[in-house]
Amino acid sequence: MNQDLQQLQPYPFEKLRALVADITPNPALSPISLSIGEPKHASPAFVLDAMAAHLDKAAIYPSTAGLPALRQGIADWLSQRFQLPTGMLDADRNVLPVTGTREALFSFTQAVVQRDPQGLVVSPNPFYQIYEGAALLAGVQPHYLACDASNGFIPDFDKVPADIWRRCQLLFICSPGNPTGAVTSLHTLQKLIALADEYDFVIASDECYSEIYSPAQPAPVGLLQACASLGRTDFSRCVVFHSLSKRSNLPGLRSGFIAGDARLLEPYLTYRTYHGCAMPVQTQLASLAAWQDEAHVQTNRSLYQAKFDAVLDILGDVMDVQRPDAGFYLWPVTPIDDETFTRRLLADQNVAVVPGRYLSRDVEGHNPGAGRVRLALVAPLGDCIEAAQRIRTFIRSL
Repeated sequence: MNQDLQQLQPYPFEKLRALVADITPNPALSPISLSIGEPKHASPAFVLDAMAAHLDKAAIYPSTAGLPALRQGIADWLSQRFQLPTGMLDADRNVLPVTGTREALFSFTQAVVQRDPQGLVVSPNPFYQIYEGAALLAGVQPHYLACDASNGFIPDFDKVPADIWRRCQLLFICSPGNPTGAVTSLHTLQKLIALADEYDFVIASDECYSEIYSPAQPAPVGLLQACASLGRTDFSRCVVFHSLSKRSNLPGLRSGFIAGDARLLEPYLTYRTYHGCAMPVQTQLASLAAWQDEAHVQTNRSLYQAKFDAVLDILGDVMDVQRPDAGFYLWPVTPIDDETFTRRLLADQNVAVVPGRYLSRDVEGHNPGAGRVRLALVAPLGDCIEAAQRIRTFIRSL
């Protein structure tokens, strides 16, 4: 077996299961899970209808590059959403459908990184654990940049030593962030592009939460938008990842895309051809229908904001918690140790959350997730309100 497999840490939810294995949740209360970020809103019926209408395409081997119509639909969506100049995106060269961002984030790392014991994949901390595992299995080391409240939960890139940038092969950014919901500014994205040019590394921007934001606020900016603002028409060293999982409540569809630098996507397509992860044709056609519709996305946004309004109203005076820039997580400070909080909340109130330390790593004795929990507001509004009321009751009992 690959010796690097031994470096992989248990996934956060494996740690959570071990943490609460001996806990008996309060049987008088129905279980409410705020732990896993799996959207629970209804999937758009027209997308499911599109898939059903093309089930006969299951008899066709799909192309790894995807249908031209899907690539064009994605290019059109990106251009409209991120205000890209007409013609800046070439659907044949700058867009590649993928079977979900998790698969693509991992496989892109394997394709772009050169094995080097001194090489680094740099990522935010806390982070999506795929970044770390992908780095280790690509033969380099992960390097973590703390996301603390003192810097708005965005890494302080100005404090990164030059030696780290020199060793960096791939920089992961996540905007809006998981679990913090922080949005990286256009200015910061422009700064990172300049650093990528200076030190010759690739920026991979995970933007899968970009469409969940307050309808009253501007939409989060993206890395391709930053490229356009700089006149960087070739998107050099820059790629973005998007998904229908959160935007369209379709996590089981396993559909997303990577877009950006054609010089990176061309060899990555070769890798994917060998990797064997082409999206089924019926899934591609259903995905095209989803990318071409914004009405269901606007409805989705409003549903999440109603949850934030209600839950923050209930928890605001008993927890240190703020409304995030975007996404569907809350990242509150716990009044006691985050693991103890998680165990006792489940036992007393039958509400499941994730300790913040499980989403982060200790670096020089500091874990930026310790003393926090992640609350995923994915359950129906009534359940989110009930969970918030139970959390409030629990905190007041401490």
